[in-house]
Amino acid sequence: MLNNKEKTTYEEKNKKKDIEAVINIYTSFNNTIVHVTDMSGITLAKVSGGMVTKHGRLKANPTIAMFITKRITEKIKDLGIKSLYARIRAKTGNPAPGPGAHTIIRSLSREGFKILNILDTTKIPRGGPKKKGGRRGRRP
Repeated sequence: MLNNKEKTTYEEKNKKKDIEAVINIYTSFNNTIVHVTDMSGITLAKVSGGMVTKHGRLKANPTIAMFITKRITEKIKDLGIKSLYARIRAKTGNPAPGPGAHTIIRSLSREGFKILNILDTTKIPRGGPKKKGGRRGRRP
């Protein structure tokens, strides 16, 4: 009797607990890369625009971002992940992420994933190396 009761409570605890993962979205105006890791940083799935389409000009398209999301969700659902932390990153120095980032977040929420947090991890240049052009700048 006690063993059955202990087993059911243990199973219930595992069912209630959602498995969490981190989804890293890198979007530039040339490509979109989605990389899913567990909380410790081990890669679970990785899909880029070039894996979905062969047209170079379409890799950063919102439509292709939807196809990327479909491939990612197939891989993630098999692992039992239900909750995601999203990290969106644009190219260094760009004011906004590329066209696919918003679409990926929307598609994930439509697929039934719980998005716990959205974080912008775009790197910001702080001074850096000397710009080209010399002392008087670039002249026409």
